[in-house]
Amino acid sequence: MNKEASSINLFNFDKSFKMPIIGTDEAGRGPAAGGVFASAVYFPKVTKKLISELSILNDSKKLTPKNREYLYDFIFNESISKTVCVEVNDIEKYNILACSLLAMKQACEAVIIESGLKEFQVLVDGNKLIREFSYPQQFIIKGDGKSASIAAASILAKVTRDRYMQELDKEFPEYNWRSNAGYLTKQHFDAIDKYGLTKYHRKSFLRKHFEKQLTLF
Repeated sequence: MNKEASSINLFNFDKSFKMPIIGTDEAGRGPAAGGVFASAVYFPKVTKKLISELSILNDSKKLTPKNREYLYDFIFNESISKTVCVEVNDIEKYNILACSLLAMKQACEAVIIESGLKEFQVLVDGNKLIREFSYPQQFIIKGDGKSASIAAASILAKVTRDRYMQELDKEFPEYNWRSNAGYLTKQHFDAIDKYGLTKYHRKSFLRKHFEKQLTLF
């Protein structure tokens, strides 16, 4: 299967619902530093040109940073989209799942308002539905490899979060967030042991590492 055929399959999946699709996905549930991001994407017009330009569209984790950046610009320009960040303080206060779903909810609601859609289906990546959300929704397991709209949302969320972590890296370069995006690599653990925690760290994600030294509550 060539890349464009794969892209056609993603758009055909969305088309099978026979109504406009808003796809949503998150980035940053796993890292121990930085906020969690979610994007929502709606393509008002799906043309042959759009499908061709997005021929490499896929789950953001399967793409190179260069390809994600290319796709980001095209998706942003050709869709109605919104990206939302829920920061560390709220992650610590509520929990990462609740904050991921909250970011998805806010992103979707913004796209719904901007698009003016009256009938549509929201496709949510993963195995959870958005909480306290009054619009039609369906979760799609591994949806970023099935739905064009979810895949596009995964790219917007991932690229936006990576850019955000690069900015945080300028403030705290010791942790190498530019490369590890806040995930707990050995280098990141070593930096935490040497320099301690920053205001951007999710302390609850480090309970085991600091079970004797760190007081969380």
